[in-house]
Amino acid sequence: MSQSKDKQGDNVSLKSTFTTRRLRVWFFSLIFLAGLILFVTHFSELEHFAQLLRQIKPLWLIAGFLLPSITYLSAAAVWHQTLRYAGVRYSLWSLVPLSIAKLFSDQALPTGGMSGTIFLVASLNRRGITKPLCLAILMVSMTAYYMAYLLAALGSISLLWFYHDLPVWIIAVAVVFCIVAVAISAGTLWLRRRGRQSFPGMLMRIPGVSVLLNALGDAPGYLLKSPELFIKTILLQGTIFLLDAYTLNIMLYAIGQDVSFLVVYPSFVVASMVATLGPVPLGLGTFEATCVAVLSMFDIRLEAALTATLLLRGFTLWLPMFPGLWLAKRELR
Repeated sequence: MSQSKDKQGDNVSLKSTFTTRRLRVWFFSLIFLAGLILFVTHFSELEHFAQLLRQIKPLWLIAGFLLPSITYLSAAAVWHQTLRYAGVRYSLWSLVPLSIAKLFSDQALPTGGMSGTIFLVASLNRRGITKPLCLAILMVSMTAYYMAYLLAALGSISLLWFYHDLPVWIIAVAVVFCIVAVAISAGTLWLRRRGRQSFPGMLMRIPGVSVLLNALGDAPGYLLKSPELFIKTILLQGTIFLLDAYTLNIMLYAIGQDVSFLVVYPSFVVASMVATLGPVPLGLGTFEATCVAVLSMFDIRLEAALTATLLLRGFTLWLPMFPGLWLAKRELR
């Protein structure tokens, strides 16, 4: 009895420590973002900021609101395609709210995407989809995501090399990211082949991972061997990168900056890579700093680059959290 109480006490202590650390990281991330804004405003003319805000075109803002909405449809289409290949008929539109709720889960509990992953599997299972098929959807989605991300990274580096001298730090980020993307994609398939064999203790100590790893052996392998399915899901995941990057392009148009998409796209992808590799949840501050830095390489003024980036993050990160909270609660009922 005393051992049970000690164990419960240890669990409470671990949860408290985890929450404290997460809040501390959020706090320093917000401080970093505030520091970035102060830095740019210090070296820029406040009058130019005011001019940018005065000339914002509402129609472009409406377009900036609508484009990220399509990304949720693309994410849902990845799961829908996997279900279709598994012979399960399921409405695409009914999966769209789940994609918004998953985004909130990733944002509210930044654990490298693990919180959203567990949420996705649990929600699909509540909708009557068998757990093995839920795990297959998860693995196809994850592999397709990193493959699309890898292609986006290689394409962006090629564009930067063509338009601009590549700084050493961008090359270093790209190399590290490519290694990570290939390792995750290959590791996902390796875990499936490993089935229910024993896993390293380090993996099993990560919250939620042990449940997923122990169940991976039940995931139907035939879905992971379909080239047609992977091509479709990679294209759908790649569409999300294109839409988010074009949203940044539209935000630049909204403040009167006529910038080529071939410049904006690599700026967005490099910023995303830095945010993904960094320890900061959601890339808060690191994404904004990198995006502004890369855009400024193409002679876009700092204040314009920062304004457009903050508008992008407002539409793609902060605004969806409100409906995401409601939808996540509804999914968990």
